[in-house]
Amino acid sequence: MPTSALFGLCVLIWGTTWFAITAQIAVFASELGVAVRFGLAALLLAAMCRWRGIRLRYGRRAYALFLAQGLNAFCAGYVCVYAAERFVVSGVVAVGYAASPLFGLVLARLFLGTPMSTRVAAGAAVGVLGVGLIFGHELARLAVSREAAWGVELTLASVLLSSLGSVAAAGYQRLGVKGWGPLAWAMGYGALAAALWAAVDGTPWRWAWTPAFVGTLLYLVVFGTIVAFGAYVALIGRVGPARAGYVGVATPVVALVVSSALEGFAWTGETVAGIVLAIAGNVIALWPREWPEPITA
Repeated sequence: MPTSALFGLCVLIWGTTWFAITAQIAVFASELGVAVRFGLAALLLAAMCRWRGIRLRYGRRAYALFLAQGLNAFCAGYVCVYAAERFVVSGVVAVGYAASPLFGLVLARLFLGTPMSTRVAAGAAVGVLGVGLIFGHELARLAVSREAAWGVELTLASVLLSSLGSVAAAGYQRLGVKGWGPLAWAMGYGALAAALWAAVDGTPWRWAWTPAFVGTLLYLVVFGTIVAFGAYVALIGRVGPARAGYVGVATPVVALVVSSALEGFAWTGETVAGIVLAIAGNVIALWPREWPEPITA
């Protein structure tokens, strides 16, 4: 599949999953929602791997990276996302991910030795300003609403954790480990950790057989998790974790359109200016003189 198609698939699917999560948190506690979503996805992926003869055994170093991706991206990161959507509208949470390429650049520098430059620093500053403008109406509520503050803090935490997961994925891909097998392990680790979290916390189990709940759960498991993450990990393999983070810049535009239609999110001049600045900042920081070749073992 072309790189542009992988990118477009991630943006279109994840741009709609933010709102789908709202139907899940109406029933599930955040940890249980994450455990069920990624647990079902891991089981489906493992079954598919067995059926197609895809290997599921790897070396110790690879398992350590699967665990790191699972705990960061598929457990703690998504628990923060689900919790954040209890306090702010889904489109605003999605906006926080416009900063994911900038997080990715810093973390890739720390863990993978990827070089940075003055251009990257300038782009980061512009991008952060843009995200701040989009969050403006929520930040204005911080003085009078602790809930808004929690929403912003949880969103930023989820972006950091997701970026750590992407770096872990880039790490095992550098070992030549790719495909569906690693995702099955990482999602399984994340689901198990979230389930243990819920058990220790004494979270009560609830379920609903309403069309909205079941339909959004299936959409999140099949498309929002298996299809989208499969495409995203393949994208990381093509262009690296920082540039794959462009998905986090384009996705909020789709999410905000959905949020304005279904949650009453009001567009302002600051929102539009913030989107422009966030995109411009990431383009300044990440746009290569020549697009890199795919990463190989």
